[in-house]
Amino acid sequence: MIKLQIIGHLGKNAVQNEVNGKQVLNFSVAHNERYKNVQGASVERTVWVDCAMWYPNAVGPYLIQGTYVFVEGVPVVDTYNNNAGGVSAVLKLKVTDLKLLMSGYRTNDGKTPEPEVAIPADDLPF
Repeated sequence: MIKLQIIGHLGKNAVQNEVNGKQVLNFSVAHNERYKNVQGASVERTVWVDCAMWYPNAVGPYLIQGTYVFVEGVPVVDTYNNNAGGVSAVLKLKVTDLKLLMSGYRTNDGKTPEPEVAIPADDLPF
């Protein structure tokens, strides 16, 4: 199996859909690559990856535009005929792991969410 790991920012808010009765969360992640070319000039290139996370739990409200994330999954390259008559490709990722990398998360309504699950003090392992 091939796995791809990406660290980047979300380009827009994640959208949850239902496909054949199953929940899927769709979002895009941008990774900025900076390097110097042969002439020594600085070059910046943005690589976009379309992501699909099946059975997304309650992570959707945390995935808003600009959120810094780590995603891992199985890559898929889809090709299509573009308007210019040529062939273009899109990099997609079937997400198997996602981690939020920035603090101070806000939901779509601008509020800081409370934790989903509270652990009772008497159940702590220490």
